[in-house]
Amino acid sequence: MLIAGEASGDLHASRLIKTLRERDSQAEFRFFGGDLMAAEARTAPELHYEKLNVMGFNEVMRRLPSILRNLRRAKGIVAEYRPDVLILVDFPSFNLKVAKYARRLGIRVDYYISPKLWAWKEWRIKSMRKYISHVYSILPFEVDFYRRRGYDSVTYVGNPSVEEIDYAMGHIAPLRHFLERQGIDDPRPILALVPGSRLSEIRANLPVMLEAARRYPDFQYIVAAAPSVPEIFYREVAQDPGLKLAFGATPTLVKYAKAALVTSGTATLETALVGTPQVVCYRGNGKRWTYRLMERLLKVKYVSLPNLIVGNSVVPELLLHRCNVPNICRELTPLLQPSPKREWEINGYRLMRRRLGTSVAPVYTAELITDSLSRDR
Repeated sequence: MLIAGEASGDLHASRLIKTLRERDSQAEFRFFGGDLMAAEARTAPELHYEKLNVMGFNEVMRRLPSILRNLRRAKGIVAEYRPDVLILVDFPSFNLKVAKYARRLGIRVDYYISPKLWAWKEWRIKSMRKYISHVYSILPFEVDFYRRRGYDSVTYVGNPSVEEIDYAMGHIAPLRHFLERQGIDDPRPILALVPGSRLSEIRANLPVMLEAARRYPDFQYIVAAAPSVPEIFYREVAQDPGLKLAFGATPTLVKYAKAALVTSGTATLETALVGTPQVVCYRGNGKRWTYRLMERLLKVKYVSLPNLIVGNSVVPELLLHRCNVPNICRELTPLLQPSPKREWEINGYRLMRRRLGTSVAPVYTAELITDSLSRDR
């Protein structure tokens, strides 16, 4: 049984299901997740992740009865199905509650894609130690984080974004064809804007990205649009009649861009794997006091994945009130031309990729899970 609570979890869990099935053709699956998992498991989800994923205190409180119903449903399936292993995919607020219940029933619980305890809510390590048999980590620095806190059952299995981006780059369309498909005939070099996939992220980050991009008339700016977000939403937020959008083609857009403005998240890692210089932006509410609070809450020096993996400031991070047009332009300008700053990022990307290694995360994880289940039997 697997539980994934968002789109990225659905993607990563679907590839794990695929490799588990390749190693064990008789494997049966039940899961909370999405369409990608359904395709590989050959059965519908018990609950789609769209009904699970909530963000922010107000939304959690508003949907609390639904959240509790979903939690009871998950526990009921665990008790009735009695899986050989319950595999949790990130989504810790929900998943750790299910893990506690499953362990009481004597069911083994593994974690694929660890919660980001190194960033905040480090106290959850106690629950991990009590309820999780093994963690399959996709970030190399997490192994040391867990072991320094007395949890040794953790293995770095590789990062799935490496395989995904390598595949995308191996099947990339020529620039001319890419622009034709997007209905773009502007010959100017590209500045990519990657404002995230959640509506709140786009609403907060896209306007400031656009305002900065307009200061570079020698470049055309194109927005990496998420397929799940309606075009009208981007146009309402942007208030830009000539806005250019590229739907479902983020790696290709980023590859052909001279530089990118990227909202903090997995997209920063993917942009680094593509090799395009970037400025990391996270506007949020932009308040200075929020920044001070975040500094106190966060347990890490950096927030973007390239910097965390390398342990150094490879890419500039402009967070909250520091994410403004003058600061963006100050960091972006040297990246649009040959410069020491541009070269610094490219070299940092090479080091990051070496640290991520060559392991194929779902394949290695499936091997470890099936081998350990065989030993248990």
